[in-house]
Amino acid sequence: MNNNYTPMDQNQLQQQHAHPVATVLCCNCGTPIDGSAGLVMCYDCIKMTVDITEGIPREANVSFCRNCERFLQPPGQWIRAELESRELLALCLRRLKGLNKVRLVDASFIWTEPHSRRIRVKLTVQGEAMANTIIQQTFEVEYVVVAMQCADCARSYTTNTWRATVQIRQKVHHKRTFLYLEQLILKHNAHVDTISITETKDGLDFFYAQKNHAVKMVDFLNSVVPIKAKKSEELISQDVHTGSSTYKFSYSIEIAPICKDDLVVLPKKLAKSLGNISQFVICSKVSNTIQFLDPNTLQTGDLSAAVYWRSPFQSLADVSQLIEFIVLDVEPTGAVKGRNVLADVTVARSCDLGVNDQVYYIRTHLGGIIHAGDTVMGYFIANSNYNSELFDNLKYDYVPDVVLVKKLYQRKTRKNRNWKLKRMAKEHKEIEASQDYSSRVQKQDMERAERDYELFLQELEEDAELRQSINLYKSNKPAANQGTETAQNEQDEQDADAPEINIDELLDELDDMTLEDGPDVEMET
Repeated sequence: MNNNYTPMDQNQLQQQHAHPVATVLCCNCGTPIDGSAGLVMCYDCIKMTVDITEGIPREANVSFCRNCERFLQPPGQWIRAELESRELLALCLRRLKGLNKVRLVDASFIWTEPHSRRIRVKLTVQGEAMANTIIQQTFEVEYVVVAMQCADCARSYTTNTWRATVQIRQKVHHKRTFLYLEQLILKHNAHVDTISITETKDGLDFFYAQKNHAVKMVDFLNSVVPIKAKKSEELISQDVHTGSSTYKFSYSIEIAPICKDDLVVLPKKLAKSLGNISQFVICSKVSNTIQFLDPNTLQTGDLSAAVYWRSPFQSLADVSQLIEFIVLDVEPTGAVKGRNVLADVTVARSCDLGVNDQVYYIRTHLGGIIHAGDTVMGYFIANSNYNSELFDNLKYDYVPDVVLVKKLYQRKTRKNRNWKLKRMAKEHKEIEASQDYSSRVQKQDMERAERDYELFLQELEEDAELRQSINLYKSNKPAANQGTETAQNEQDEQDADAPEINIDELLDELDDMTLEDGPDVEMET
């Protein structure tokens, strides 16, 4: 008998004989297992026979308000959550009973059709099946989205439900400021707490269920446009026993009646405080401050809302009074400030060409974009009569005959634009008058609104800085029906340097943004 064991092997054998391993067979499959742990079944059989998820339901319900598109978080809080978001997953897990008996390892969504009103979640949990035995199991839970109406939406369909209103007004003849303000509200989602929005003759009315929501809206408006706010309150009810009272709050917001491209005559004292700028200026930008531009020197000045409302003044002329001029000659002076280039220009009115030889020699800030033969829009000062004391006090030698404002491009039609804007759905107050008068007024208002909206779209195409503050979206409409090639070429004919919006500036996925946009949103081109 050969003993070929090394000293190391002999030590191992001695240890095995000293501590023998007890091996038993699984009572189900007969697989050898370690019997020292006291188990009678293998790990696989334990997973098949023991269910640690017992008591956890495989189906549950989540409440969803189809008006404001919020989910109910019991007992009474309504929250906004996108599909397959972390917020919605946390809400679903809180709605699942018995989950505290096991340890949650992983949770994820399983894709379902968005319109199926079903949410499926895959869960992985760990739990103790037997003594000193931890197993891991995976299962699915299906949530049924139950459509209902939240208390806020229910109150919005009854009368006298609002507790605060924000009334925004601007005393001008166009809606360009409100169109720009509408896009700012949509981008920053400032209308999320609004019950309803009503469009009036001179502005918009926002209604809220709580006072702090209205105060939040006022703060937002104060940060984007030059406004003046006034607060008022009305007593609705009072309980003499408890001393509690119910009020309605109204915030009257007036926007400064000076818009971009308006011709303005500044008060002499104010012009000196703005860096001794000329009194005869153009409004070049409106944000929470008003920026003025002197077209003769390219000097600019910013006027804050507080200083303006201390001694308010009106604009001398607005964009509705612009006249077409033809550029005959351009001579840059060499002065450049930003995108503005100072130049001496010779222009003539479009209606004077072929009739007389009247030309005007002026200085303008558009020297970088205009050339001989271009069409520009400007104010014809020499042939205008203004009812303004500030204008009458100006020295005649410092008043130019023509003030050019912008270049007029021949551009594509509105139907052929590859981008669109998002609009808020607003309620209109009906005009209490005869049917003929009402229909005529409504038709005029619609035509004026269409014209203002088209001017706003053109302004967005021309001003890249203005586009940075709002959201533009890709247009999903198919191209217009192709007619003859000649007609199509005539329709799409435009200047070579006509401004266009780059596709990189446009956003996509319009249909997936409803959960964060709120109920009062619709899409328009």
